Amino acid sequence: MSNLLLIDDEIKLRGLLKRILELEGYQVNEAGDAQTAFKLLEKQDIQVVVCDVKLPDAHGVELTQRIKEQFPLVEIILLTAYGTIADGVQAVKNGAFDYLTKGDDNDRIVPLVARAVEKAELQQKVKRLEEKVSQKFGFGSIIGTSKPIQDAVTLARKVAVTDTTVLLLGETGTGKEVFAQAIHQESPRRDKPFVALNCSAFSREILESELFGHRAGAFTGALKDKKGLMEEAHSGTLFLDEIGEMSLDLQAKLLRVLETNTFYKVGDTKPTQVSVRFIAATNRDLLKETENQHFRLDLYYRLSVFEIKLPALRHRLEDISLLATYFVQVYAAKMNRPTPKLSAAFLEKLQQNLWKGNIRELKNVIERAVILANHSELTLQELPFEMQFGALNLTQSIATLAEIEKQHIARMLHHTQGNKTETARLLGIGLTTLYRKIEEYEL
Repeated sequence: MSNLLLIDDEIKLRGLLKRILELEGYQVNEAGDAQTAFKLLEKQDIQVVVCDVKLPDAHGVELTQRIKEQFPLVEIILLTAYGTIADGVQAVKNGAFDYLTKGDDNDRIVPLVARAVEKAELQQKVKRLEEKVSQKFGFGSIIGTSKPIQDAVTLARKVAVTDTTVLLLGETGTGKEVFAQAIHQESPRRDKPFVALNCSAFSREILESELFGHRAGAFTGALKDKKGLMEEAHSGTLFLDEIGEMSLDLQAKLLRVLETNTFYKVGDTKPTQVSVRFIAATNRDLLKETENQHFRLDLYYRLSVFEIKLPALRHRLEDISLLATYFVQVYAAKMNRPTPKLSAAFLEKLQQNLWKGNIRELKNVIERAVILANHSELTLQELPFEMQFGALNLTQSIATLAEIEKQHIARMLHHTQGNKTETARLLGIGLTTLYRKIEEYEL
């Protein structure tokens, strides 16, 4: 039910208008002055205000501006017994939805309120969607309270509001694209496109066409003009992941765009102008790559105006529990399953892992665990074998024959999902012997 607020010091007229609007299905609040009205606006979720121009403590036209400054999503309809064109014009300039003369426009008030409610509800819906997008792609999507990740977020927040080029550094799987999206979402370009391109996913020729586009006939198979991602990202943000994989000649073309905001499509003779904010990412040491002549030094300096180093997961172990809990909730919801708890032993093993694949590896482990879970708690059984027992390394002098046998039996039990008869058959030993080994090794 839509919530309205009537502001009028004439009690009888206010009561009559309230009755009319309540019969239309609206919930109506009342105020006789501006001070009372602001108290109600702070407490209630008001969509539309219907306000008299002359109030004991304010003028409706000026009050409109004050209300819109504090409650920008609220729509305001002004009523006056002595309407003037100047007041009407100023009211609309101050943000009023409309301006009506009492008595002459009584038949217009109900449909006008309906249109104002429709606009207010649409604006609230848009705001909720924007909040969801911000939560999904903004800095709220970055999970972690450890100092390394919070330091990175602090830097990213500071640079997000600028148009500065950003270089994200970090191992594979540390969340570089998540950071790039968050920077875009918190930037003045948030309403424009965010375009991502993995430079390692294409050959040199295809990457050039994908990035800059081409004209029809530029090469075999180019049957029509194609707009490149550079043009698609116009007015927005272009995220170039794995920038260290780009060939030197394409690096030169990218450098031109950074310096002049223009580029040439493949097969074109006229430059195309764009306005793009660049965010690049790499897991390589680009400065070392420049020394080996695998990356242009001038491009490196243009890209590294503002560097942000993203920490590896092993350097933010205190965040693993938060991340694991979040991913369990996500995958349980996707699979339409109850959300299982994480046992202490399960979490302990997660903490002990090296996480060479970082957050991406953790996501995969959690997704697998949720698929395997057949009870209300995730236990060691849902973890990959290597995480349960550790990788077997025969080169270590401490690996005794007994340890090797224990791990081999554990591997077979895991393979057969605890079927001891089948495990004994695969090991080529008697069932009694297997039971004895299980007891001996406390498996």
